Amino acid sequence: MCGRLTQYRGVHDFVAALSMPGALVNNVGDQQLQRYNVAPTTPVAVLRLDDSGLRADLVRWGWRPHWANDRAAPINARVEKVAHGAFFRAIWPHRAVTPIDGWYEWVDEGGPKKQPYYIRRRDGQPSLCASIGQFAGSEHDGFVIITADALGGMIDVHDRRPVVLSPELAREWMAPDTPKEQAEQLALNLGEGPDAFEWYKVGTAVGNVRNQGEELVTPI
Repeated sequence: MCGRLTQYRGVHDFVAALSMPGALVNNVGDQQLQRYNVAPTTPVAVLRLDDSGLRADLVRWGWRPHWANDRAAPINARVEKVAHGAFFRAIWPHRAVTPIDGWYEWVDEGGPKKQPYYIRRRDGQPSLCASIGQFAGSEHDGFVIITADALGGMIDVHDRRPVVLSPELAREWMAPDTPKEQAEQLALNLGEGPDAFEWYKVGTAVGNVRNQGEELVTPI
């Protein structure tokens, strides 16, 4: 996962895909997000559960522990290592879902520039990405998206992909009473396979993070 995604639907659309009735603490807003070129270190809408129920917050994409200030904050975490490595130990218990419309990858096809591709679910639903983060309401807050091997035809676009969960599994992933060991197995083994996605070439304008708009996800 190269580190660029889209969130152009509204939070209520993402919550509807999650199929969670009840009150929502919405700190993102009711409007369509209309973000077609979301880069690391910028705020991203994230869904999680706390004592008040389901909540939506804008959280910086990227996190590192306080003792790792000699390196850039990672934006992704490998599912094979995230549960047991020291780097993410502090935030592994704090699970969330990052709902996205899709993400971009760049492929070297021999041209002067790498070719961008856009990847999304075939069924048109949002991708509910397993995530972990620090959500303490401080300047050190941030989150990472958990990634797995791409497998199947998707590996031709990139060797990693986000762990995307079905609505049922996303709810289980976020639930505070889900044991950490169970959450690990869920992320390792039950993410959506490559057949759930489609991908196609898009224009090179997406390479500039200042560019926004629906034309960025239009096939070429």
